[in-house]
Amino acid sequence: MRFTTRPTLQGTFGMVSSTHWLASQSAMAVLEDGGNAYDAAVAAGFVLHVVEPHLNGPAGEVPVVLAPAGGRVRVLCGQGPAPTGASAAHYRALGLGLVPGTGPLAAAVPGAFDAWMLLLRDYGTKSLGEVLRYAIGYAEDGHPPVERVGETVETVRALFEQEWTSSAEVYLPGGRAPAPGELFRNPALAATWRRVITEAEAAGGTGRVAQIDAARAVWREGFIAEALVRQAARPTLDTSGARHTGTLTAADLACWSATYEAPVTYDWNGWTLCKPGGWSQGPAFLQQLALLPPELPAHGSAEYVHLLIEGCKLAMADREAWYGDAAEVPVDALLSASYNSGRRALVGEETSLELRPGSPDGRTPVLGAHALAVAAGAPGSDALGAEAAAAAGAGEPTVAEDGATLGDTCHLDVVDRWGNMVAATPSGGWLQSNPVVPELGFPLGTRLQMAWLDEGLPNTLTPGRRPRTTLTPSLALRDGVPVMAFGTPGGDQQDQWQLHFFLAVALGASPVRGGLDLQGAVDAPNWHNDSFPGSFYPRGMRPGSVTVESRMDADVVGELRRRGHDVTVGGPWSEGRLCAVARDPETGVLSAAANPRGMQGYAVGR
Repeated sequence: MRFTTRPTLQGTFGMVSSTHWLASQSAMAVLEDGGNAYDAAVAAGFVLHVVEPHLNGPAGEVPVVLAPAGGRVRVLCGQGPAPTGASAAHYRALGLGLVPGTGPLAAAVPGAFDAWMLLLRDYGTKSLGEVLRYAIGYAEDGHPPVERVGETVETVRALFEQEWTSSAEVYLPGGRAPAPGELFRNPALAATWRRVITEAEAAGGTGRVAQIDAARAVWREGFIAEALVRQAARPTLDTSGARHTGTLTAADLACWSATYEAPVTYDWNGWTLCKPGGWSQGPAFLQQLALLPPELPAHGSAEYVHLLIEGCKLAMADREAWYGDAAEVPVDALLSASYNSGRRALVGEETSLELRPGSPDGRTPVLGAHALAVAAGAPGSDALGAEAAAAAGAGEPTVAEDGATLGDTCHLDVVDRWGNMVAATPSGGWLQSNPVVPELGFPLGTRLQMAWLDEGLPNTLTPGRRPRTTLTPSLALRDGVPVMAFGTPGGDQQDQWQLHFFLAVALGASPVRGGLDLQGAVDAPNWHNDSFPGSFYPRGMRPGSVTVESRMDADVVGELRRRGHDVTVGGPWSEGRLCAVARDPETGVLSAAANPRGMQGYAVGR
């Protein structure tokens, strides 16, 4: 018998896995009430805004990969673009070399709300009020917050009290940060959603679709849009140390909508993996698969870990040179067998300290000045930004050098009894990213910090173009049939941890109860490396670095060090935030697992 921290859940009615138990149970309540996977995902997404406000918010973003029963897999892009006034030239004229990690200059057009509404309208069955009632209840009546909410607030207490006073009103009521075991409320957020429902019902009548479209209009052109634009125009202290106003306008909000697109796919050993396109880091997951040799070393061995680390470096170097939305991304060439055969030959017995992008189709890779500087080891280039960011808010925190969790984003997966499946990674709009909009109860996001201010790069800050995001949910098929949805928070670690999880599932020699060993793959000792320019302010890099959990075999750690890896041993449960659900197409049996790290992710189902 295989022992894990929790069982891999199995059933036939529905399965949910998310990064917070209240979101998981809210989604399950929707399934129990007759809703489908998409209704449940939307309800859970809005609950995550309430219970994980340090990790996501309504003005953030969310990419979604969905597989309707009997239909084709689609990607729903809830990543908003740069506003019309957000050009690289404008930011350089302000004396900036990087987009700040906080403040309105870093705000893209908010994308999460419209994406959730499209998912509900086009694939759900429930009304707006039915899916929002769970989030409204937790915001209005209160919920006991997890420890990390209050800890995050304490890191920015001085900023809130001295500068971002609207945030202090919500997150430091009476001078006290949210504390576990006490009810924390956000009445302004609850009032926002109640007003949206009231106005949507008045404009849309009794029609479900009409009400949802009316809610989208309220967000884009109504009281919410007006409040967001007012907030963007307020001078705000950011990570540059100066006060800036943003570029978001009413026209930017009114003209943008979430969109559907085909996923990028890759076939590996009978599996087909589906990811968002080159505006995300999703293809880097697929390229890591393409870089693997036909025969793999023993799972978990030093040779195996070394191979995956070195392959990750090559894929992430290509991410730096080729991914973005400001130019064509040569995805087909990057995933081709011929290209990756040549790249695979670069993996040696010892670790590489170089940033080595390739030349797909003979094209010459171009890197920005900052990326070149950190790759060359410029002073301070090994800083991952935890202390600097904490001084004036924070970008998307990921994992510290010692493996300690600084924060993250969110993830949720749902599969229902009809076979509908969805994976979503909501993020952005963190409480530490921008001041709370007083009228709304939530802040703007900061995703523009992921774009460069150099001209001519695929990820150059460009009006109307999406900043390259780290958000990257996954969906896997066998023989053309969806069987597994999965993902994780973690910024640049997302497509490292997801690869390790997927391979643990795909290579598993001992299935659990006749199904996939999801929980065993989640629990397995994990690791990540930072040998490429980071995606978050101040965009550092640590060549040769590897951070492992202390549960990794000591002999493996020793061999990695012998090969030249700069290994940091973190806590025993410090790497990975994975969620997963699965469905056996032959039997209809559903499965789910969730991350025990951080003690808040849970899977539920029956």
